[in-house]
Amino acid sequence: MPTSPPYLAIAAEIRRRIRAGELSPGDRVPSTRAITREWGVAMATATKALAALRQEGLVRVEPGVGTVVVMAAGPAGGPAAKDLTRERIVRVALELADAEGLSALSMRRIATRLGVSTMALYRHVPGKGELVRLMTDAVCGEVPLGPVPADWRTGMEQAARWLRAVYARHRWMAHAMASFTRPIASPNAMAYTEWVLNALRGTPLTPFEKIHTHLVIFAYVQGVAMADDLEEQARQDSGISDGEWMERNEPRYDAISGGGAYPLLNSLSEGEDFALDLETLFEFGLRRTLDGVAAMIDETSG
Repeated sequence: MPTSPPYLAIAAEIRRRIRAGELSPGDRVPSTRAITREWGVAMATATKALAALRQEGLVRVEPGVGTVVVMAAGPAGGPAAKDLTRERIVRVALELADAEGLSALSMRRIATRLGVSTMALYRHVPGKGELVRLMTDAVCGEVPLGPVPADWRTGMEQAARWLRAVYARHRWMAHAMASFTRPIASPNAMAYTEWVLNALRGTPLTPFEKIHTHLVIFAYVQGVAMADDLEEQARQDSGISDGEWMERNEPRYDAISGGGAYPLLNSLSEGEDFALDLETLFEFGLRRTLDGVAAMIDETSG
């Protein structure tokens, strides 16, 4: 009995996932590379499978994103568009950015998720830049900082850890807030700066020193958050944990260090156990940064 070509069987399985709700409108379907890995077929077969789904109108290619599940967008004045609000747009944008990063965000992608035309979005949000500003403001307003402590150092520690928690919940924020000379005009982000300056109010620092203290700590937290994002991306790209990666690369490190050219680096493994993680690094760096601020305050007080 004749069997269907492999690409049709693959298309059938992806079709099943779409109809079962395992893949929602706007979600990326397996790429050609992912299909070759999952089904063990050639790239040409994977390409045919996706082409078959496109011909059915189930998926479409979205530039910069990949092949995504299609949901027919209603007309600009249709029922879905009538129920559209800025808050709904921001909520869907946050879901997309949290799942796939800021680079995956597009007005077309959001419109697909909401079942409206892309033009319908522009009645509420003028463009992606403004959308990211609204997203940033929403994120900064999720969890209140609480009352300002009387002790400046306690306040700065609280502010730094609050910001780190924001970046941990929304990794794309480290990229959205990356510019210091062109900050995002967000009421909630500005409220954070106001809170920090209030925590430093009782110190003898000048206004110039206070704002620079705020920005130095902000930059430190952001730098660690960027590293967090890069580490997570590396885990996703490689499909292995940090421990597995180190285990695989240990022979290479041993070969390099075996010549004796790095005695200080080698000494780290000879004494107490040394394990680096970004949380430990964050706490160490925060304490040392605040030690520097304390020294500056002492000098100013003298």
